[in-house]
Amino acid sequence: MTLQIGMLLFPKITQLDLTGPFEVLARVPEARVSLLWKSIDLVTSGTGLTLLPTMTLADSPQFDVLVVPGGFGVVPLLDDREVLGFLQQQAKAARYLTAVCTGSLLLGAAGLLEGYRATTHWAYHELLSVCGAQPVRERVVVDRNRITGGGVTAGIDFALRLVAELCDADTARAIQLGLEYDPQPPFRAGTPELAGEELTARVRARFEPSVKQYEERLNRRE
Repeated sequence: MTLQIGMLLFPKITQLDLTGPFEVLARVPEARVSLLWKSIDLVTSGTGLTLLPTMTLADSPQFDVLVVPGGFGVVPLLDDREVLGFLQQQAKAARYLTAVCTGSLLLGAAGLLEGYRATTHWAYHELLSVCGAQPVRERVVVDRNRITGGGVTAGIDFALRLVAELCDADTARAIQLGLEYDPQPPFRAGTPELAGEELTARVRARFEPSVKQYEERLNRRE
């Protein structure tokens, strides 16, 4: 039986939030991965990569797994009735409802993380509490049928953990090996704790305008 996996695609998405997990999930046996948006017109990511949806929200079936990536394009979706309604409808019967990076905040805006442990990109982490979620500083957080991943590159870790839940650990390990996923970054600066206060402050300042935009939208939602 085909495993139906839907991944939300939208303008100004952080493409690696989508494409990292896609590379993993597309290798799950008997899985069909669909890219979902309001239309099937080309969508441009936040860094200029163009991506093509394969299915509209209106034509979507009930998915077994729904994945919500992040990116600056999440901000206008936080009070988008069509998108929020789609997420809420899918949540009624989805086996797993998941998100990467600030996609967690979109799940939260839809009221789907109330009372759940969750994570997101470190710069936006505290905003999870505005959504009624319990912020957890881990790269991947599993709470019942909600699975959330941290920022951007955490999407691959998130997807492997999801595969282990959907199939088994051996399947996830085989996919990891096939992708030669063995991160060895040239610098130990991937978290605020590793990067140190000075570098973290500089990078946080770049995120601050968008953090305020997220916070304003989340606080004014009905």
